[in-house]
Amino acid sequence: MLDETSKTARLAIPIILGEIAQMSLHLIDTAMVGAVSYVQLAAASLVFNVMNIPFVIGIGITISVSQMVSMAQGQFDGQKVSHYFFNGFILCAGFSLLIAAVLFGSKNIFHSLGQDEEVVSYAVPFMNFIGLSIIPMILFMTLKQFTDGLEYTKTAMFISLAGLPLNIFLNWLLIFGNLGFPRLELLGAGWATLITRTLMFLALGYIVLRHKLFARYIAVSKHQWKLKVKTLKELLHIGIPSSMQLGMESGVFAVSGIIIGTIGAVEQAAHQIALSCASLTFMVSLGLSQAASIRVSNAFGAKNFPKITLIGKSALLTALCYGTFCALLFTIFRNQLPGLFNDDPKVVEMAAYLLLFASIFQISDSTQAVGSGILRGLKDVKIPTVFIAIAYWVIGLPVGYLITFHWGWGPSGIWTGLTTGLSLASLFLIGRFFLLTRSRAHRS
Repeated sequence: MLDETSKTARLAIPIILGEIAQMSLHLIDTAMVGAVSYVQLAAASLVFNVMNIPFVIGIGITISVSQMVSMAQGQFDGQKVSHYFFNGFILCAGFSLLIAAVLFGSKNIFHSLGQDEEVVSYAVPFMNFIGLSIIPMILFMTLKQFTDGLEYTKTAMFISLAGLPLNIFLNWLLIFGNLGFPRLELLGAGWATLITRTLMFLALGYIVLRHKLFARYIAVSKHQWKLKVKTLKELLHIGIPSSMQLGMESGVFAVSGIIIGTIGAVEQAAHQIALSCASLTFMVSLGLSQAASIRVSNAFGAKNFPKITLIGKSALLTALCYGTFCALLFTIFRNQLPGLFNDDPKVVEMAAYLLLFASIFQISDSTQAVGSGILRGLKDVKIPTVFIAIAYWVIGLPVGYLITFHWGWGPSGIWTGLTTGLSLASLFLIGRFFLLTRSRAHRS
């Protein structure tokens, strides 16, 4: 098992660094906008909460590319790899345009969500930039899923890391109006995000088309780069349930943020800080999940079921250890972390309190992410989607709402509901994996 843990970790580390870099773009925006005012921080939080659901749906569609590419790679079929890549890219490009159109068309919904009006006045124009930046971001993620599926995970990692200083510099110019640029504050963060994501997509696209690592897949484009309904259906069979899983999880956090926003701007800003910290640690779990999923999918293509079981067990154990570490980290540094985002005493005090709740669900958040990933590697996506729907939406969110408003717990009630949903999802998904691997081992 130690050998499988090591192999998954080597694959996961570049993915994790890339995911952290992607999340850091949001954290950088949050921290630098928070330095302007907590009202604009709350506006950024509101936009990210609303756009998060359609955004992760798009990310879920891109996951199908790595799954099908890694399975074809396990079958040593380079032509099929190229075919899945082309069809996946076209599919994801279409979804990116659709998601951007939905975000543009729904920005006025902010006025109907019971939010602070000053917060809404900043949020509406900021949504324009974030909605447009969805297109290059999803296209970049599609290319990343292709390279990750082939286990060339360092390619996208380096580009993601390079995007961080670029985004910081652009934020410094445009948020604060340095070097003669206009002081755009929150809108400056929107411009910086759009420019950074566009350049990242173009850079990775150039590498995929020109580098010798991918030449064999580009060389057969004349015969394999053709749209086929059957292939699109295969991709959607993985992509749609994956999108629903990610969408339901992110949706619970997004709706929770909107609910907390009805309490007040201070509560929403504190929630965003605690959620940003939890989201950053989750990127490691997500990277581990993706690496384990790719390795399981590759072994599934080769019909190596004993190896699938070992990969899954080792990944879950790693997730358990990592979640425990994060829980301790949040508990110890809960009073220091909020100060990185905002210096308002009320916001910092409440965010420190919410970080205690965030620490509690670190273990279940990590193990449920890996559980979902290894099941996806087995092409088992429908039943896990039902499990996640029950855990988050039938139990977790209603419990949180009840505790928040009927028991008077405030924002901590919502976080209690989130912890409940994540814990149940983890138990459901892990149980499902061991049930499937045992039954297939007996059949083989």
